[in-house]
Amino acid sequence: MRMRRKKNLETRLESCGDYLIMCDKGSDLNYENAAKNLALFDYEELFGNSNRIMLEVGCGKGAFACEYARRNPDMNVLAVEVAANVIVAGCEAAKSAGLTNIKFLKCAAEYLPRFIPEKSVSEINLNFSCPFPKKKYAKHRLTHERFLKIYKRLMSNDAVINQKTDNMNFFEYSLESFSNNGFKLSHISLDLHNSGFEGNIVTEYEKRFAELGMPIYRLEARL
Repeated sequence: MRMRRKKNLETRLESCGDYLIMCDKGSDLNYENAAKNLALFDYEELFGNSNRIMLEVGCGKGAFACEYARRNPDMNVLAVEVAANVIVAGCEAAKSAGLTNIKFLKCAAEYLPRFIPEKSVSEINLNFSCPFPKKKYAKHRLTHERFLKIYKRLMSNDAVINQKTDNMNFFEYSLESFSNNGFKLSHISLDLHNSGFEGNIVTEYEKRFAELGMPIYRLEARL
């Protein structure tokens, strides 16, 4: 079902101008082509410092990104979401909290190489990405090979990808995809909330799933 456009959306987006980067649209989602038409961010200009970068791909309403920024003032956060109806909530939350180390990027993940410099990201978070359960849509999964190629390009040498999901089949797919594409896996959990893992930031979806008694799956992937 298509999400209904929020009332006064354009006005709300404009009011968050200090937090929101609107990227131009295009029909070509080939990451190789996106990488050839560079408009790279200058982090010093964007954040006013040279702190390390955490990238969340598919940030939704931004609850995780905002809490991460609050807990980690020595990190800069880039939160990516393609839907304007959704990303506006994150921008407003960051503005309301007075966070200074977070920016929201309205952009399809395929375009990230155009804007994010190579080897400049220290951490990537994939939280409850759409699993696209039908095989014919597998290329849209954020752990598909074509996205892993993008992450490899952006990751610093010691960077980590953290993935959380409630979908067992998607998690199994991700384990295989990471492994087949040269990533080393660690801290694999089949029931995160009963694993003793410390420092977890609970997302809106995660809270809902956990309350229903559903296990949360988590992994870390490095090159």
